[in-house]
Formats: sequence, C-alpha cells, structure tokens
Amino acid sequence: MKSPSSNSVQKNLIPLEDFFKNSEIRAVQLSPNGKYLAYLKPYKNRMNIHVRKVDHSEPEKRITHQTTRDIPLFFWKENDTLLFFKDSGGDENFHIFRVFATGEGEKDLTPFKETKVQPIDWLEEISEDSILIGLNQRDKTVFDVHRLNIKTGEIKMIAKNPGYFTGWMTDHEGKLRVALSTEEINNSVYYRDTEEEEFQKIITTDFKDSLTPCLFTFDNKNLYVSSNCNRDKAAIEIFDPKQKKTLSTVFSHSEVDVSRLSHSKKRKTLLAALYTTWKTERHFLDSEEERIFQDLQTKIPNKEISITSANREEDLWVVFSHSDRSPGTYYLYDVKNKTLEKIADSRPWLKEEDMAETKPIRYSSRDGLTIHGYLTLPKGSAGKNLPVVVRPHGGPSARDTWRYDAEVQFLASRGYAVFQMNFRGSTGYGKKFWTAGFKQWGKTMQDDITDGVHYLINEGIANKDKVAIYGGSYGGYAVLAGLAFTPDLYACGVDYVGPSNLFTLLKSIPPYWKPMQERMFKMYGHPEKDKEFLREISPFFHADKIKAPLFVVQGANDPRVKKAESDQIVKALKDRGIDVPYLVKDNEGHGFHNEENKMEFYSMMEAFLNKHLQ
Repeated sequence: MKSPSSNSVQKNLIPLEDFFKNSEIRAVQLSPNGKYLAYLKPYKNRMNIHVRKVDHSEPEKRITHQTTRDIPLFFWKENDTLLFFKDSGGDENFHIFRVFATGEGEKDLTPFKETKVQPIDWLEEISEDSILIGLNQRDKTVFDVHRLNIKTGEIKMIAKNPGYFTGWMTDHEGKLRVALSTEEINNSVYYRDTEEEEFQKIITTDFKDSLTPCLFTFDNKNLYVSSNCNRDKAAIEIFDPKQKKTLSTVFSHSEVDVSRLSHSKKRKTLLAALYTTWKTERHFLDSEEERIFQDLQTKIPNKEISITSANREEDLWVVFSHSDRSPGTYYLYDVKNKTLEKIADSRPWLKEEDMAETKPIRYSSRDGLTIHGYLTLPKGSAGKNLPVVVRPHGGPSARDTWRYDAEVQFLASRGYAVFQMNFRGSTGYGKKFWTAGFKQWGKTMQDDITDGVHYLINEGIANKDKVAIYGGSYGGYAVLAGLAFTPDLYACGVDYVGPSNLFTLLKSIPPYWKPMQERMFKMYGHPEKDKEFLREISPFFHADKIKAPLFVVQGANDPRVKKAESDQIVKALKDRGIDVPYLVKDNEGHGFHNEENKMEFYSMMEAFLNKHLQ
C-alpha cells in the first residue's frame, strides 16, 4: 500500500480547514415563549450569540461581540435576556455575562479575579431576575452558593460551604435542599426539608460507591438517583432521604451504567433513562415521549437524535441529529402537528458520503478483560496493512462514544486507520471495570492500549511499522508512557497537554480540586507513600528510553496539566540531543479553542505524521 503522503492519496483531499474551522451554527436554543432562536455563529473567528425570529419575520441579529475567546455556553433566562459564560485565555475561571436579546446591556456579572463560576439553578419559571451560582471567591478550594440578580448585578450568599461540599441541588421550586460532599475518600449526601434547616448527612459511601442525585421526585419528597451501591452497574433508583433507603429501581442495564434521566417540567413526569452501550440508547418511561421519538426516527432515519431545547409549553423542540459521519443538523419540531423544519447543518461544507465509518470493536486484554472501542478505516480502504493512529481518550475517568469526531475523520481522510479504546479505568462499564484502573497508570491501563495495537497487527489491519499514538490530557500521558515503556511499538507520538511527571501533576492541581486530593492519591498513587511507584510510572524519569519522534503541544494557561509537565519532558529529550517539535500557545489552556491555534496545531500534526509514518 502507498503511504498517506503519496500523490494518489493526496489528490482530492478535504481541506484541513474544513474539519477544524468553527461550525456554521451551534447550540441552537428556543426562547421560553418559542418565538426566537438563539445560536452560536462565527464572528471574526470567534463563536458569538446570534438571535432570529422562528418565523423569519425579522432578520438575524448578532448580540455579542467577543473577539478574543469563543463563547462556549449560553442560555435564555427570559424572552428578553440571555446569559453566557467565558473564561480568559483558557484559564477556566469562567465568568457569567448578561446580554439582552436586542444586543444591548452586555455586562460581566461576576467580575472577580481568579474566581470561577459554577451554574447551580437557572430558576426557570421561578424567578425572572435571579439565578443560583457557585463562587469560589471567598475560598479558592470550595464554592459557596449565591443568589445573583441578573438585572441589578446584586450577589448574595445563601449557603456558605463548610469546606467539604462539592455539589449542590435544588428541588423543583428552586429551593436548595441537597449538598454533596467529598471528605477524603468518602462521598456523602446531605439533605434538608426546608432552606431554614441545617443540612443533615443521610448517606456516606466509599468513593468507589456512588449515590448521585439526578432530581427530586415531582412532589419534592424523594430523590431520583443514579447508584451503584450494592451493585456493579449504576442504576436509576428512587431514594427516600428521610428513611435513608432505596425504595425501588426505575431502570438498570446488565452491561453498562445508567446515569441520565430526561423529564418534562410541564407534565411533571419522567421521559426516559439514557445509557451508552456502543451508541446512546433510551429506555422510555413515558408512552407519549416514545411515540414522538418514533415519529422523529422515521423522519430522520439512521441518526442519533437528541432534544437540545424546548419552549416552556414543550410543544416546540429543537432537535439535533448526528452520526459517526454527520457533524449534525438542527431541526425545529412541532410536537402537536408533527412537522419537522430544518434549521441548518452545523458544517454544511462536509458531506456525509465523504466521511469514514466508525465501527465498534472489542478485544481481550492479556489478563482476560473485554475491552470495547472503535475503529475507523479510511473510506474506500480494504482495511489491511494500514498506517494506524492510536488515540486513547483523556480523563482517564471518561469514555469514548460513537459520534462524529473531527480529529478521527481528519486522520481517516489522510489515509490512517484510527483506533480508540475504552481501557480499564474508563467509566460507563461498571464499578469493577473502573476501579480496575486504580494505580494502573502506565501498567495494566497501558497494557490494554498495547494489547489493542497487537490485536490490530495480528488481524492484519495495522502495519506494525506504521503505528502512531496521539492523545490529549490522560491520553497525552498514554502517549508518553507508550513511547517510554513500549519503545519499539510506535513509530511516533503526539502528546497534547499530557502530564509527564505524576509528582508535579499531583502537586499542582487547581485549588478547587483539593477536596478530591485524597481520592486522587488512592486512584493514581501517593507522592510520599508510593514514591517508587510514581517514579516508575512517570515517563519523565524514563525519557532515556524514548526513541520514537515526539511532538508536544501545550496551552500556557492550562490549570489542570501545567505547562511545566510538557517543559520537563521536552527538556529531558532535548538534553539528549533529540529534536522535539514543541508548540505552546500563550492564549490557550487545557486544549486549544481558538480557530487559528487549532489550524496551526493540526497542520503541524499532519506534517509530523506524514514524515514519520511513510
């Protein structure tokens, strides 16, 4: 087979920019009265909020003017007001801003230095002028609950964090009645009947066991929770906070965790439990919801469908459809009349028929675990003797899913097979599989990646001399570990904001991660008690074993994986006379978001892979 850089493969290539430039439209949301649509669109290479009438009777209007950073998240508060979040240069200290639907009145409502905002409750249909937010202004390690008046800007603390609460939840009337705590290696749920009472602890579990409230029952008496207590796979249950016991199981699945619920605020009923096998699936809990989705699936076949927004009457929906080969399309669905109107494609310049198919894959680890993943072969490929890019996910307490992925499609378009795997320690496959990854960085977690590569080689899919590894965050660590601990396996690697030294990683965590520090020690290793082990699994201390070419990418403002993590490994290799391409951006954090930076990164990665996988 000819290499990806050969002229026969390079002709008619989809331009790199088409994969990584900003979407034409994203995050479409209906106003509460259903008369307006708001969405993110590019303005001077940054995603800004635009508004138009649903019936097209008024022209589209851009209402924000951000030029330094994309707006990543926004929502309607009332029909005339929107709120959005934005950080500075990737520091993740998000502020919340207000802007009127006319484009006037833009204001930073939390203009505090080195302070992060967490959303708690938008108080929809409860208050026209207030929301509940968490702020770590008083103490950088924890978040206190504040009531924010979006019209006057007044902020009032309504719950002071005792130092160990890491989450909060309101009931259906917007009353703050549940707090979640992280106390060293234990999780606890605190509860109160009214806001005048003190929080009382109702259950404590080891952090490997979880009972996570999803929402109150509609009478505000009990809790719908996702729990893996006394079971391996998390299930949706009803929990009585007064009796401190589980009353019944709503839905469970034998193979994967169930942790998400959808519900109707207007009809006050559960709609579906959502879970992910290799695709996202729904177990319907409401017959009307099931009928609606059957109609949508008929109108939009062979796609995953989600409801991204609805008006308060819940008779008008924004529907988003997508697949492995489709970046997504937004529709407006009239529930009563069952009519579907296309709003826009998110990336109209990409054609589904030009994209590569992503298929589920499974293989056995050397110690007998079943590892699930995904394999994307270049379109038109025979699937044999291919150059492969191995892409372990970040987290590591996360998982890959079946979806459109710009990186995957870009790499496949360049002639590479792309291999993703949910190694042990990934979430979604139950408690036993997740905890099997504890203190296994660079060990069995890395073996699961290695075993997957050997599986592809043995099946004749991968050319053993043309395997690269690329990943971000924990995936970046896996790149460094792969090159250091299996130096003959990979032809090259690309490390994107990955930690190289577990000692410095654990020492430099963000202050608001401090409550979780003890469990991080349990999961990754203790810097004092496990010194030898952490040294053994930190690629920085084994840089002398790395011989494959390495490309390192880092955001200077990364609060999670500090720039020093990349600096260390680059210096260690350069001290040995090895040339390590190193891309640092001063206006980025944990991953690149600005369009021009993404273009530079992926252009350099394309040239790097082209050079070393020929």
